[in-house]
Amino acid sequence: MKKKKKSKRLNRLKIWFLIVLFPAAVVLTTLFIVVFYLFNPITVVNTLKETPQQLFEIEFPEENIPLYQEAANEYGIPWTLLAAHHRIETKFSTMDPLLSPVGAEGHLQFMPCTFVGWTHPTCSGKGQGQIPESEKTDPEVIAKYGGYGVDGNGDGVADPFNLSDALYSAANYLSKNGAADGDLERAIFQYNHSDKYVEDILHYYHLYEEQFQGQ
Repeated sequence: MKKKKKSKRLNRLKIWFLIVLFPAAVVLTTLFIVVFYLFNPITVVNTLKETPQQLFEIEFPEENIPLYQEAANEYGIPWTLLAAHHRIETKFSTMDPLLSPVGAEGHLQFMPCTFVGWTHPTCSGKGQGQIPESEKTDPEVIAKYGGYGVDGNGDGVADPFNLSDALYSAANYLSKNGAADGDLERAIFQYNHSDKYVEDILHYYHLYEEQFQGQ
């Protein structure tokens, strides 16, 4: 009988805790968060913004810095801007395959018609085109149709799936759309017509500017 009474008392204590103490603990925790937010709003907001990036950030490939610098210097743009585009477009080429559902190709995700040129007779709509593979990487064809594709490594082929060529091509595009004149936002928006895209690129651009200052 004593054991049964003791068991009943324990059960009552558990129920009492759940009914009284647990809600009280929740209320106190909530109040603490609210008070902390009121006195530290900027810290809280910044933490909330940065947490997802800290959890899922990709390691910066420092071995690519000479490639970024070479291509960027050729077209007079910041190399950190080029690196930011590489990060956003294909997560530093870690996406597999390097082909988007809408047809953007390579390390920096060019639509074929942007790479080869919109005056190509097969180009219309969103820019997938029906460009023969032999023409897609031919510098002479690209020059003829006014595309942004560049043979960055000098092997006679302008290939969006070659990192050097893709970086030179992206630098060419950004440069001609305002980046060489310091209008980074316009150049980024032309690359992808999205305000969120511009915001994301600028986030990484400023991050890399701070991280690699002086390089």
